[in-house]
Amino acid sequence: MSQSAPQNESNPAESEARKTPRSGPLSIPIIFYLAFLVAVVVLPATAFTAVLLARHNVAQEETVQTFTVATARSVLQSVEREIAGMITTQRVLMSIEALNAGNLAEFHEHAQTALAGTGSYFIIADDQFNQLLNTRVEYGVPLTQVTERQSVRRALETPDAVVSDIFFGQTAQEYVFNVVRQRPGIIPPQLAILTQNASSLSNALLTRELPQGWHVALVDSNNTVLAASEDAARIGEPLFIPLREDAGGTRWIDTTISGEDYKTITQYSILTGWYVVAWAPSSMVTEPLRTTLLWLLAGALVIVVLAGFAASLIGRQIASSVRGLARQARAMGAGQEIVAIPYPVQELATVSEALADAGAKRRQAETESRFLMREVAHRSKNQLTVISAMAKQTARGAADVEKFVENFQNRLYGLARSTDLLLTHGTQGIGLRDLFRTQIDPFRPEDPSRVVKTGVNVYLNVQAAQVLGMAAHELATNASKYGAFSRDGGKLTVNWNRAGGDRLHLVWRETVPGFTPPADHKGFGTVVLQTMVAGALKADVERTVHEDGIEWTFSIPLEQIDPDRDTPDTDEPEAGL
Repeated sequence: MSQSAPQNESNPAESEARKTPRSGPLSIPIIFYLAFLVAVVVLPATAFTAVLLARHNVAQEETVQTFTVATARSVLQSVEREIAGMITTQRVLMSIEALNAGNLAEFHEHAQTALAGTGSYFIIADDQFNQLLNTRVEYGVPLTQVTERQSVRRALETPDAVVSDIFFGQTAQEYVFNVVRQRPGIIPPQLAILTQNASSLSNALLTRELPQGWHVALVDSNNTVLAASEDAARIGEPLFIPLREDAGGTRWIDTTISGEDYKTITQYSILTGWYVVAWAPSSMVTEPLRTTLLWLLAGALVIVVLAGFAASLIGRQIASSVRGLARQARAMGAGQEIVAIPYPVQELATVSEALADAGAKRRQAETESRFLMREVAHRSKNQLTVISAMAKQTARGAADVEKFVENFQNRLYGLARSTDLLLTHGTQGIGLRDLFRTQIDPFRPEDPSRVVKTGVNVYLNVQAAQVLGMAAHELATNASKYGAFSRDGGKLTVNWNRAGGDRLHLVWRETVPGFTPPADHKGFGTVVLQTMVAGALKADVERTVHEDGIEWTFSIPLEQIDPDRDTPDTDEPEAGL
């Protein structure tokens, strides 16, 4: 600003001088200063916010990517559990006495009853592809040859179960798939086929939530759709997304199909030879950032115009308030504590309060994230330790690689069943009755009176559930091989109580007709029962060999299983865990 000489009305020369402009700094209206201030504050802030938004979008994409990969794997695991259940059902049906005796009419009735409501049907076929029995139709109805023959040929070359690709069943008159296994010891060869409608697999996909715009489909080795999320693809038709050889990755892949870009995720199932494919248009993933940036630019322009229009009225107060807000924004970006400032302008005061609230929420979110990461790391280390111990002990008792893989896989399935209970009921504890039911069900005989349990419904913490789940799996496995489930008339009784008030007493008693005491050999099961249960839960473990079977007794301190989660229950016996 130019400065005028001191006024002196009595001095005409000085009065004249006041009328003559003096050279010096050019006076500029405050509106230009405010416009410049707005440009200095708003434009860098806008650019800074754009960078933050871009980084936030990258973080959001990483989150969506992790979630979609996890969902695809979850769908694959759900399908594999369904197929594993079918394989178990097939094995059980093959062991029915009427089938082995050649009484197909009686077996047909028995199998139809057993499979009622499951959506599965049982077929017996010879090595010439002729159907001898099919529970989808009444016994005695003339049957055609097996429609899908590739899996049948493969099954004739291996004792393992073979899962077919999807095909249109002539009897079912809809798309189906088969689980085929050769009947052992039958000459000429015969095949046991458990068939199921492909539409029954849709539940595994429809129950999984995907981000908006994403779709998922289950396809066979020929990329033909077995099941798909709603309106994503049609069963029996080829999927328009091509299969990748590197299925199973942890990141999505950019794929261009018919001129349109897609994000795709592919997971491969070793058990079935099928694939789970998830996809979404790339525009659905990148559009949020583009829209946000456009809104950011539009908002910045509006702010500049409004600030220039109100510059003459707001003056220095606006400049001071904006600088204060900029300081709060920088403090929030640095993760510092922000205190709301009551600016004279209400809108600026509201922004200040919002920044303070956002800063507090950010710090809270960062604290929660650090806690969750530590918890995830802790759980993962525990799980890896358990799996490592299982692998080492299984390897010591295995005669060859095939036996090791079979035993180790069975134990992993047992651990997975316990983990499913943890995921379902982890917040309220895992019931001991549910734990035994889950581990014994795959091995128990058909007669429910051969399995009896009694005891209060004790709830376990995570560690106790994992250890006792492994113990129950090993005991059930031994019972199916050498104990109560291996012979007709064998019986298993599981009893537990809280006698004394401070310990849980658990008794596993097997009664076996014609029992032969086992050799004194410490396998993996013995290590689990005598070492892991005793060491991890500070329990007393005792093994007693009776004339008619084996008895295991466990005495566990209640503090090791978190007694605060116990729920009172009656001591009424329940048959058929």
